[in-house]
Amino acid sequence: MKLFLFLGALNGFLAVALGAFGAHGLEGKLTEHELSIWEKAVQYQMFHAGALLAVGLLAAKLQTASLSWAGWLFFIGVVLFSGSLYIYATSKITAFALITPIGGVAFLVGWVLLGYAVLKFL
Repeated sequence: MKLFLFLGALNGFLAVALGAFGAHGLEGKLTEHELSIWEKAVQYQMFHAGALLAVGLLAAKLQTASLSWAGWLFFIGVVLFSGSLYIYATSKITAFALITPIGGVAFLVGWVLLGYAVLKFL
């Protein structure tokens, strides 16, 4: 699916851009702890950019709903997990930190579905 390839490329670009912004634009503006939260968001966004690319490449060979669901869950996970951490690190509003685990669960289910699709259909 071209969409997952595009989302993977977009998230890879954003992870690099946000990582650079965190290292250069936020240094001195955030505490070390807040910067570590920002870095964790960047790290997970980049991991899952790769996962989205893998889904897109596999989707060219496999037409299965579990693979499509995996891709959407990776994307939703990036928005909820990384997005909430970016906002939390810069705003210090703890309510955003409560969203993060929902994104983490989306990542976990996405990986399970990706594994299932590979084992069942490859």
